[in-house]
Amino acid sequence: MKLEDINITEISNNCITLTFNNINHLVDIFGKNDENLNVIEKQLSIETIPKGNKIQISGNSRSVIIAKYTLFELYNRLKVGMNISLNEVNASIRLAREKMEENNKEIIYKSIIRTQKKTILPRSINQDVYIDSLYKKSLTFGIGPAGTGKTYLAVVAAASFLETGTISKIILSRPAVEAGERLGFLPGDMKEKVDPYLKPLYDALYDCLPDIKVERGLNNGTIEIAPLAFMRGRTLENAFIILDEAQNCNKMQMKMFLTRLGENSKMAITGDPSQIDLPNKSESGLNHALKLTKDITEINQINFTSNDVIRHPLVSKIIKAYENE
Repeated sequence: MKLEDINITEISNNCITLTFNNINHLVDIFGKNDENLNVIEKQLSIETIPKGNKIQISGNSRSVIIAKYTLFELYNRLKVGMNISLNEVNASIRLAREKMEENNKEIIYKSIIRTQKKTILPRSINQDVYIDSLYKKSLTFGIGPAGTGKTYLAVVAAASFLETGTISKIILSRPAVEAGERLGFLPGDMKEKVDPYLKPLYDALYDCLPDIKVERGLNNGTIEIAPLAFMRGRTLENAFIILDEAQNCNKMQMKMFLTRLGENSKMAITGDPSQIDLPNKSESGLNHALKLTKDITEINQINFTSNDVIRHPLVSKIIKAYENE
């Protein structure tokens, strides 16, 4: 955020005025009928008075500062080409709050993911660290509850790597625990057998790449569906490999998967240790791998919490309720 973009006038500890020198984005920042401002007001218990290219913010001094950085964040997202939805407003409030807790005066991203269809900025500090790790480390574990974006961000990062030519293939894998790995009993070819289990990964691909590019990639092998049970013996080079729902791997499956990593490849392993579906209470290969690799500097383990949930705000409350049960 450059100082010439927004001027700040401090009226008192509990009241400031922001002046936007570039008015092109104001409608998007404030929202239709000021709906974005209404969300910010409700969540932070403040009052906003927009007038022309100015907005006055008043309330508790801490909440006023959070509101200020929330508006900065919305402006920043617009400048990089993102569309502002209510989810982005909630994400901006979350980031502003987290930065306040860390006593940071600015929201500075380590990484931004750009694809042909979308530009992605993190919606929490943990997401920021996670994206940075996906770019810098050969192997990243994304651990935590549903709705934190760990799988989605891995797929979008893989798409970005493919578009820039950093890798030549995306490989998507997921244990088919619900079918007991007995994929032969399901109808259709191999792709059709595992499609139900990989739907979230497909959704992310279609969200960030043109449909025709996804279809072409699936047809020519640039985007490969590789059931975990069929990956033994391979060395995966020049690829971005994603293993989703990794909590449902056993120890031998996880060891097999981890040792597939080849030259110029990236690997992202995502899972939620609280949702293990393995039969007979078998030890999760994910939990075992996390213990074994925690001191390997080339590997990052990013732990998401219910505070990182970016779906409907109610989802976060539901997860916290189960955690406190």
